[in-house]
Amino acid sequence: MCGRSPRPCLLLWMVAAGISAALCEVKTAGSLTVEAGSAASLSCNISLATGEVVHQVRWLNRHKVPLLTYEPPARISHSQAHVQLTSSPRNASSITIRRVRPDDGGCYRCVFDVYPSGSQEGSTCISVTGKVHLEGNRTAVSGKPVSLSCWYSLPERVSQVLWTKTSEQGDSTTVASYSKRGHHTPEPFRDRVRLSPTLGDSRLTVLSVRTEDEACYTCQFHTYPDGTRSSTACLSVYVLPQPQLTHAVSSPGVTEANCTAQSRPPAEITWEVGDENRTLGVPVSSAYEHGDGTTTVTSTLLFQSGLLGDMAVKCVVRHPGLEKPLILMLDSDVRPAVIVLLSVCGVAAVLLLCLCVCLCKCFICTQD
Repeated sequence: MCGRSPRPCLLLWMVAAGISAALCEVKTAGSLTVEAGSAASLSCNISLATGEVVHQVRWLNRHKVPLLTYEPPARISHSQAHVQLTSSPRNASSITIRRVRPDDGGCYRCVFDVYPSGSQEGSTCISVTGKVHLEGNRTAVSGKPVSLSCWYSLPERVSQVLWTKTSEQGDSTTVASYSKRGHHTPEPFRDRVRLSPTLGDSRLTVLSVRTEDEACYTCQFHTYPDGTRSSTACLSVYVLPQPQLTHAVSSPGVTEANCTAQSRPPAEITWEVGDENRTLGVPVSSAYEHGDGTTTVTSTLLFQSGLLGDMAVKCVVRHPGLEKPLILMLDSDVRPAVIVLLSVCGVAAVLLLCLCVCLCKCFICTQD
């Protein structure tokens, strides 16, 4: 039939080729968003018709430059240094770009050279974005300076950096911003904060921290074409304790000692007594919260008054803002009192002796 007229054979071949091409469909992920500096995995697979064989697989970048070429299952003939073949079954292929660069964005073609139908391909497009890096949560001591830092992995895309403060109640306030046109710091923070004059790497410094500065701070980078990228870190403010230790006789033979510390967060107060058998029960603690966010903790210890004559009673104050505990010692009042009494008596005796000598000279000695 084909010998008399080539048209039916040609038509039959075209139909067969069309059916084969339709069956040899390449499927890909379509599009990916990848952060600069991270790895990107690209994959594709092909549906083969009966009798179809893949002779070669090629991966091309957006400039049609070969990244990797191999013959199945894994006979690699060409590969760029930053590209790795991760999977190569009969009808699929997967590669990894180890470290994506900003200029790696674009569409990548996966080409299957199939016999007898010819080349079949699909494409996956990569969009490269930056990432905000933040130092993390910080803790500061009231009255001291503290800095919060963040940076964007693609600084050339940043047009403005903005810092906002979100209170525990959820209220958000702009603290400071910087762009190529200069700084902007609202009035409540103008004399209290400093913002570095940089876009890709930003540092916000609070010159003297207050308790009301405890909040979460968001660093926003306004970029093109990535849009707004942000990250948040929270600041905790400590007020260090300045403890006081007092004592008084509450009843005959019983002394009451009070150790008090005002701080943020509340301090932990314990006692160290050499002879616990001479204490009258366990210490009793109370706490009072102030409007400025600090808390006053008072610990009361009752003990036999004679204990002070034998050893010292210690109040130990612990706080997360302290490198080591504060120790206050309650010494006996007896020994200092005796020393003072003896000193006074000695001075009085000397004065009395001097007076006697003077009287002797004035009255007795003159009569002789």
